[in-house]
Amino acid sequence: MAVAGSSRTLLVDCPACARKTEYSPTNRWRPFCSERCKRIDLGAWASEQYRIAGAPLDPTDPAEASPEPHPSSKSMH
Repeated sequence: MAVAGSSRTLLVDCPACARKTEYSPTNRWRPFCSERCKRIDLGAWASEQYRIAGAPLDPTDPAEASPEPHPSSKSMH
């Protein structure tokens, strides 16, 4: 990692394509190498391709039930 007063830069693998990229404030997409790779990763999260490990929820347990949708999100038919 770059150290104050040092000219060393840290190169990391882009999480999306594994290309070496500079991890510094000058890389506006860090830790990604490009806006494209950043968007690919965001899309993977949005489409639930990534999951956080944990025990499956029990749909019959009220403590684990899905929260009610916000009233403003209900459609008015």
